[in-house]
Amino acid sequence: MHPCLAGIAAEMLSGATGNVRPRLGSLLRAPVTETLPPLSAPGNRIYRSTSSMQGYSELARERSKTVTSFYNQSAIDASAEKASVRLTLATLLYSGKSSDGHHTLSSAKYLHKELPVRIAHRIKGFRSLPFIIGCNPTILQVHEMYIRAYHMLSDFPQITDQDVEARFCKLVRQLLDDHKDVVTMLAQGFRECRRHIQDETVLRNFLDTTLCSRLGIRMLATHHLALHEDNPDFVGIICRRLSPKKIIEKWVDFARRLCEHQYGNSPRVRINGHVAARFPFIPLPLDYILPELLKNAMRATMESHLETPHNVPDVIVTIANNDIDFVIRISDRGGGIPHNIIDKVMNYHFSTAEESAQDPRMNNLFNTITNSGNQSNPMHGFGFGLPTSRAYAEYLGGSLSVQSMQGIGTDVYLRLRHIDGKGESFRV
Repeated sequence: MHPCLAGIAAEMLSGATGNVRPRLGSLLRAPVTETLPPLSAPGNRIYRSTSSMQGYSELARERSKTVTSFYNQSAIDASAEKASVRLTLATLLYSGKSSDGHHTLSSAKYLHKELPVRIAHRIKGFRSLPFIIGCNPTILQVHEMYIRAYHMLSDFPQITDQDVEARFCKLVRQLLDDHKDVVTMLAQGFRECRRHIQDETVLRNFLDTTLCSRLGIRMLATHHLALHEDNPDFVGIICRRLSPKKIIEKWVDFARRLCEHQYGNSPRVRINGHVAARFPFIPLPLDYILPELLKNAMRATMESHLETPHNVPDVIVTIANNDIDFVIRISDRGGGIPHNIIDKVMNYHFSTAEESAQDPRMNNLFNTITNSGNQSNPMHGFGFGLPTSRAYAEYLGGSLSVQSMQGIGTDVYLRLRHIDGKGESFRV
C-alpha cells in the first residue's frame, strides 16, 4: 500500500464512525480523553467544543502515524530491494545429508537470510495494490500476517549451533501453520472486492506472483524441516524415485470417494502410458494440482450424464516420460467446455460450477466436491483451482493447457520439467 494511502486508511478507520476493527486494535493505542459536547440552550442544538475537535484530530493523526509506521518500515524497504536467491532442486537433491548435521545448519542459515527477502517482496506487492483493494479487511489481514512473519524471522538471532537451529525449526513450523489458510483468505478477499477491479491483468499478475512465491517459500521451509526426518526414499521433500502412477492413484481414490458420496457412482479411471516411470521429483506441487484436475474431469463427466449416472464413460490418464520433462494428460468425455467460456477457465474466480448450478437437476450436489479437498490445498471452490494450477506449473518450469472438443470432452495437459533432466532445471 502506498505510504500516503496507509495514513488515509488509518484516518478513515479512526474517523467519525469510530468503527475500528479489533484486528488493528493493538496498533491504535493512543489514549482517548472524551469531551462531552455541551448542550446549547437556544433550540437545544448540540455543538462539539473546539478543544474536543482538536483532540479528535490529534488522536486521528497519532493513529495515522502508528498505522503508517506499521505498514511502511525502512527495514522492509531495504529487504525488498534485495534479489532472492532461487536454488535448483538438483542442488537440494545432491547436497545430501552429512552425519554431523552440517547440512541442516547450512539450510537453516540460507532460510534465515532468504525468507525475509522473499516475504519483503510480497509485502511490496501488497503495497502496490489499488487502494480500494488493499483496504479490504481480509486482504489487509494477509498483508499484516506477512509483516509479522517478516519481523519474527528478522528478529531471530544468527544460527550458530544445533540448539539455535532447533528453535528456528520451531519458528518455521509456527509460521507454516499460521499461513496455511492464506490462499483461502486471498480468494475470499478478492471475491469481496471484485467489483472494484478494473483491470484483470492486475489481479492475475498479483495472484500469480503471490501464490507462486508462497509455494516456493513453503517448499523450501518444508524441505528444511524434512531434512531432520530419516526416510531413505527422500532427501528433504524430494522423492528419489517418485512414481507418477502411484500419486495419481492416490488422488483418483480421493476424487472417486467424493463422487460416490454424492451420486452413488463415479467414473472409472484408467491409467496408461509410461506407468512404470520413476524419477526424482517433489510430490508437494502434484498434491496441489492433481486433485483439482481429476475433480474437474469427474464433475464434467457426471454433469453430462445426469440421466444415466450409473453408466458413465471412463476418465483416461496418460503418463508420458522423456529425458527433459514428463506429461500427465487427463481426458474426460464430459461434453467439453462451451465456446463462450473456454477463454475464461484460466481466470481467477471463474468457475464452471457457477454455470452448472443453473441446472435445476444438480441441486448443488457438487458443492461438497468443489468446496472440499486436501486440507493443505485450500484453493477449491473459489474459482482458483485451474489458474493456480497453471501458475504452479509455470513456476516449476512447465505448463498447463486445456484442449476441449465441444460435444465430446476435454483433455488437460500437465507438463513438468525433470529435476535432473537434460534440460535446465527450474529454481524455487
